[in-house]
Formats: sequence, C-alpha cells, structure tokens
Amino acid sequence: MMPQIAAAPAMAPPRDCDRCPRLAALRTACRAEQPEWWNAPVPAFGDPHAWLAVVGLAPGKHGANRTGRAFTGDGAGDWLFGALATIGVAQGNYQGHAEDGLTLTSAIIFNAVKCLPPGNRPDPAEIHACRPFLAAELTALTGLKVVVALGQIAHQSAVKALGGKLPKARFAHGAEHRMPSGVVLIDSYHCSRYNQNTARLTREMFQAVFERAAALR
Repeated sequence: MMPQIAAAPAMAPPRDCDRCPRLAALRTACRAEQPEWWNAPVPAFGDPHAWLAVVGLAPGKHGANRTGRAFTGDGAGDWLFGALATIGVAQGNYQGHAEDGLTLTSAIIFNAVKCLPPGNRPDPAEIHACRPFLAAELTALTGLKVVVALGQIAHQSAVKALGGKLPKARFAHGAEHRMPSGVVLIDSYHCSRYNQNTARLTREMFQAVFERAAALR
C-alpha cells in the first residue's frame, strides 16, 4: 500500500530537485549508501480537504527520508500520530512504516523543508528555497482553519507562507497567531526524540496543542 498523498505534483518538488546543492549532494550520498530507501523530497501526507495542517521541520534520515512518509519511522511519529488519533483525525494503527494502512481525515502533514538536511538543520537559503512549495500546499487547502507548527523553523516558514509578519508572530509553545486569511497558527515544540527525552516537551503539553486546535475548528 502506498502512502496517502494529498499534494498535487505541481505543488511538490521533483524527485531530483536541485534547488539546494547541499541537500542534493546528501541525497545522492544516501542513495548510494541505502538505495532501497525513499531518498527524495517527502510529499504531503493526508487529506486534501483538511481543516488542520501540521508543519514540521524536515525529514529525518531514518524516518521520512527512509520511509517516504512524513513523521514515519522515528520517535516523533509515535507522538504526532497519537495526538492526531486522539482528536479523531488519524485512523488505523501507526506502526512506523508507510504500508501500515494509517490514514488521515481532515488533517494533512507538510514539512517546511522537503529534503533531508545534514544534521537535521537546514540553512536559511534552503528554508527559503523550499518555502514556495509550502505556500502552494497551504493555499490549496480551501477549508483550512488551523495550522500547528512544530518548532521555530516550521513556525517561521508557516507564518511567511500564510502571509503573516514575524515581528508580530513570535514563536512560543502554545502561542496562537491569527494570519491574514483568518487561519489560526498554533506553535508547539517539535516532538523530536531529543525534546521528548529532555522533557522540554511532554505528551500532555503536546496533546494540549491538538486539543486546542480541535476546539478552534
């Protein structure tokens, strides 16, 4: 079973996107090292009629870069898909691979940067180069009500993609920002394994963000 993919091809970078030389070089190296992995820009995952969009940072090497599905294959996915299931927009059992049958209804997941960056840290030029794809994906969601941004980079990209102004929309866990379109952006610390292990983010904190998103629908 192929992953549920919501974005039209015109809204996503090509498989061999060369906008970011550093990311393209890493992709080539990963393909040589692990030719059976996805090793390409990771597409949107979810429902094209979503009211809720989640914006993450970028694929993880052993997560989405391996599996081809956003937030799938590493520790972040357990928390994210669990939170989405609790508010009723994820169906099925998340098993950490793209063929587990998990689907999203009324929700969709994007990344601010579509390709794996070295050290999980894209540079500013790479974030800027990928932003038109995110803006097109968000604009296409005619029923969008709420965006949850996971981490500061995702927050900054989402604000700009939604036509907002960063000085007026500062990142803070649980902060809410109304964008010019009326869409509400809610910030959360990223559900990375590091933030989980250091307790910077707890499950209760993370779940509360999605419960708030559901209340704003």
